[in-house]
Amino acid sequence: MSKKKNGKDPEVQETPVTDEQQGCTLTQEEMDEVRAHVEALQKQLDETVNLLQRNQADFDNFRRRNASVRADSYEEGKRDVITSLLPILDDFDRVAEAESKDEAWAEGVKLVHRKLTETLQKQGLCEVETDGDFDPNLHNAVMAEAVEGVEKGKIIAVFQKGYRVKDKIVRHSMVKVSE
Repeated sequence: MSKKKNGKDPEVQETPVTDEQQGCTLTQEEMDEVRAHVEALQKQLDETVNLLQRNQADFDNFRRRNASVRADSYEEGKRDVITSLLPILDDFDRVAEAESKDEAWAEGVKLVHRKLTETLQKQGLCEVETDGDFDPNLHNAVMAEAVEGVEKGKIIAVFQKGYRVKDKIVRHSMVKVSE
């Protein structure tokens, strides 16, 4: 009698069983349970994929909105700083127009005025036009006067310059308008 190792006959060779060779018999009830389980897993997978796609879209929208808010906030901050500097620019305008006995001092003031104006212009500051017709979107009429030879609604005097930064008005021009 031959010796068996580990309870197996040494003369019988084992061949590995592949998936194709393995047979499985299921009852109709078991098959229906497997199909239901597969369908439930597929539904769960589809829901997870949809959730991930929605999350990705929400994140993309958040990123775009955040970039837009950041840019708007930067521009608003820039306009606030420029607006706070406008009274200083007005003072320089008045000093530059005034007569001075000290020419060197007057030239120094004009130089500083020019540098301030150029710096603000690089940041987008533009003077509001005051030649021509009154526009309530650009001008603030503080006085009205009937002037012979001037048609109604024309600007006849400017009391304070108006400014805009890019497309936003930061200060309306204060003007006198013909009646």
